[in-house]
Amino acid sequence: MDEKVLAAQKWVNSTYGDVPGYERCPEDGTTGWGVMYSLTRALQHELGITALSDNFGPSTLGHLRDHGDIGPGEANENIVRIVQHACFCKGYWGGPVDGNYHSNTRNAIISMKVQAGLDGTNTMVQPKVFKALLTMDSYVLLSGGSEKIREIQQWLNGRYIDRQNFFVAPCDGHFSRDVQKALMKALQYEFGIPDWQVNGNFGPQTKAGLKDHPVAEGDSGVFVQLFSAACVFNGTVNNHEAGEESSYHTTFKEVFDSALTTYVEAFQRFSMLVRNGNGDYNTWCQLLVSTGNPDRPGSAADCSTPVTPARARTLHDAGYLVIGRYLDNVDGSNLDKEIRPGELQTIFDHGLRVFPISQYYGREVDYFTYSKGYQHGLQAHARADHYGFNRGTVIYFAVDYDATDPQIDDYILPYFFGVQAALSSQNKKYIAGVYGSRNVCSRVSNEAYARYSFVAGMSYGFSGNLGFPLPDNWAFNQIQTLTVGSGEGAIEIDKNIHRYGTDAGSASVNNENSPLDTYLQYISDLYSTARSYGSGDPSLRVMEYLRYPRYNGFTSGWQSLIGNVDTAWIDYVDKNVPRRVTKFTDPSYGVSINIDHFGATANAVYLKGRGEGTEANRGDFGGWGGDLCSFYGDWRANGDEYASGYKFCMDRLAKINKTSSFPFSDLIEDVDGYLVGMAVRDGKNIVDAIQDHIGGTGHLSRFRSFYDDRYGGTVGNTVKTASDMLQGAVDLKLEGIRIAAIEKSGGWKVILPADLPGYKLDPFIKGYADTIQQLVGQENARLLRLKSAGKVD
Repeated sequence: MDEKVLAAQKWVNSTYGDVPGYERCPEDGTTGWGVMYSLTRALQHELGITALSDNFGPSTLGHLRDHGDIGPGEANENIVRIVQHACFCKGYWGGPVDGNYHSNTRNAIISMKVQAGLDGTNTMVQPKVFKALLTMDSYVLLSGGSEKIREIQQWLNGRYIDRQNFFVAPCDGHFSRDVQKALMKALQYEFGIPDWQVNGNFGPQTKAGLKDHPVAEGDSGVFVQLFSAACVFNGTVNNHEAGEESSYHTTFKEVFDSALTTYVEAFQRFSMLVRNGNGDYNTWCQLLVSTGNPDRPGSAADCSTPVTPARARTLHDAGYLVIGRYLDNVDGSNLDKEIRPGELQTIFDHGLRVFPISQYYGREVDYFTYSKGYQHGLQAHARADHYGFNRGTVIYFAVDYDATDPQIDDYILPYFFGVQAALSSQNKKYIAGVYGSRNVCSRVSNEAYARYSFVAGMSYGFSGNLGFPLPDNWAFNQIQTLTVGSGEGAIEIDKNIHRYGTDAGSASVNNENSPLDTYLQYISDLYSTARSYGSGDPSLRVMEYLRYPRYNGFTSGWQSLIGNVDTAWIDYVDKNVPRRVTKFTDPSYGVSINIDHFGATANAVYLKGRGEGTEANRGDFGGWGGDLCSFYGDWRANGDEYASGYKFCMDRLAKINKTSSFPFSDLIEDVDGYLVGMAVRDGKNIVDAIQDHIGGTGHLSRFRSFYDDRYGGTVGNTVKTASDMLQGAVDLKLEGIRIAAIEKSGGWKVILPADLPGYKLDPFIKGYADTIQQLVGQENARLLRLKSAGKVD
C-alpha cells in the first residue's frame, strides 16, 4: 500500500463524494484507473462541467484551454491539489498537497515531461499534459520493455504533441495499441492530411500516402525515421528456414542503411512478401496493419461453403493451394459449414490441400471454459477421425472475437488447456492450433502450446491485432473476404496468406503411417548397425551417432563434459545407414525436435546419471542444466529490458512463439533425453526406451515424469537443484564449461550467478521452477480427465 495514493483516494472521495455524477474510488492505497477516473471527474467539476465522466475528452480539454495552463499562481487550489495527488499516483513526488504550485510540484511535472519526450523548460501543466497525468500510462521503461521502442515513443511525443488530435503516448518501451495509433497519426501528419482529419486509421488517404512514399537504401529524412520506427515496433524477426536459426533486429534511424535493408529482407521473408529490401507499399502495409495489403495475392483460403468440382477448379486456377474447411457445424446455428461427404477427395483431385478448422461458436467470452474446451477437443477429434485426417494433422480451434489480456487469462487459456487435455485423452492423434487475433495466437501458443497460428488479420481493428506483431509460429493470415469465379464455380472465401515451411495442410486422408515411423525405424536401424559393429554398448553407440558432430569435440565443450564419440563407429554408420534423420515432429505438441540435442542429453545422462538429491552434476548439465545456464546469460544480456528474472522466465522460457536460448522444443529435448537416458541406465535398450516414450504414451506425461524423477516432485527441490546447477560447487572442468555457457549467451562481462545478489537471482530460479510446475499441472489436469474416463488406472 502506498500512503500517498491512499491520501489521494481519501481526499478526492471526501471532497467530491456528494457531487452529482461523481463516482468514489476504492481507498486501498493502490494506484489504478479507479483513482484516475475519480480525479478526472473532480477536475471536470472544478472546471464547471456538470455531466461528469471517466473520459478526459474534448469537453474537458476545451474547458482546460479556456481556463489556461496550470502553474504558479493558480487561483483554484483544488485543481492544483488534483495535479499533486495525480503526480503521486503516477509515481512522482508532488510535494506537500497544499494547493500551492510549489517547486516540488513543478519538478514532478518537469520529470514527467522529460521522460515523455516533451519540453521540460515549460513547467506549466498544459491540457494535453493534464490528460496524460490522469492516465495509467508510464513514461519510464517498464520490465520487459525496450529502450529502442522508448526512444521512438519519446520522439513521437516531442515532434507531434502540438498537432491537433495527437496526445501524449506511453514511453514505457512497450509496443501497444496507443503507440501504433501514434505512429499512424504521425504518418498522416507527414502526408499532409489536415490535422482535423487525422485519426490514426488505415483509410484511403493513408494508403495513398504510403504508395507515394516508398523508401530504400540511401534515402534519409522523416519517412525513413517513421519506417524504421515501424520496423523496431515489429520486433525481432526469426528465420528457421533450411535449418538456419537467425534473428534480425534494427534500430531507429534517419538514414536507410544496409543494416536496415538486411532487416527488411528478413521481415519480408517472414511475412511472405517479395524480398527486395525496400520499404515499398506492401512492406509499409505489413508493418502497420494486421492485414498488410489486403489486395495482394494469397495462396490459401478458408470458406464456409462446400468445395464442389467447379469451385475447386476456380480456386486452383486463381492460385489458391490450401483450403480451410470446418469439421462441424456451429452450435445453435443455421449455417451449414461442415465438410460434405466426398468433398475432401474433390479437393485433393484438383491439386489442393486442406486444413481443418474447429469452431463451435466462440464469439463471446463466457463461452470459453476448460470443460467446453475439453468437450470441443473430443468433438474435433471425433470429426477429424471420421473424415480420416492423418495422425499429426493440426486442427485450428477458433477464438472469433477480440479477447483482451484479462479474458485470455481467465477464459481463453483454460479453454485451450481443456482442448489439449481432450486431444491427449485420444493419444494426441491430432495437434491443436489456434485461430484468433495476433495477441490471442501468441499467448495461446506460448502458454497453452498451440503448434501453429491461424491469424484473424482481417479484423485489423481488434485490440489484439493493433500493437502486436505477427506470431512467430503463424501459418495462415486471413486478410480479405472476396468472391472468386463465376457461375457454378463462384465461391466466397476469406483469402489467406500461407507461410511456407509451416503447416502445409493435408494432401490425403486415411494414411495409416505415423509421422514418427521414419524416426523410430531410423533408431531401430542404428541399433541393428551398432550390434553388427560389435564394439561397445549398442545403445551408447546410437546416442553417440545421434549427437555427432555438433555435440562432440573440444570447442563445443562436450569432450570435457562426457568425452568424444567413437569416430570409427561414425564412419561405419555412414557407410551402412542410407541417410541421417535430423528432426522429427513431437507427437504431443507438434514442435520440431532436434535429434542431435536429444541424443546429446540422453548420452550425458546415460554416462553421468543425475546429481545426488538436489546436487547437480555433468549429466544434468548435458541437458536441462546447460540450457538453464545459457538462459541465465540470455537474461543478463537483456537486463536493461528485464530487471526481473522471474518475468524474463515467464516471457521467454519454454515458449513456442518467443525468441529465446531455451525454447519449448529444447525443454522437450532435455526432458525426453533425461527420461530415455535414465531408462537405458536402468536396463532398457534405446530402441525400446524411445518406442515406449515417443511411440507409446510416455510423452503424454513427460514433464510429470521428469519432475517426479529428477526433482522429487516438489517446487522446493526444483529451486534447490536449479540453484546448485547455476552456482553450486562442481568439479573444475564442469565449472569452466558452465562459465563458458553463461558467457556465450551473456557476454564475457556477464555477472556470474554466484556473484549476483540473492534478491536478483532467486526470482529467476523460481521462474524456472514455476515453468516446470505449470507444465506438470497441465499434464496432471489431463491425467485426471483420463482417469475419470477410465482410460488409465
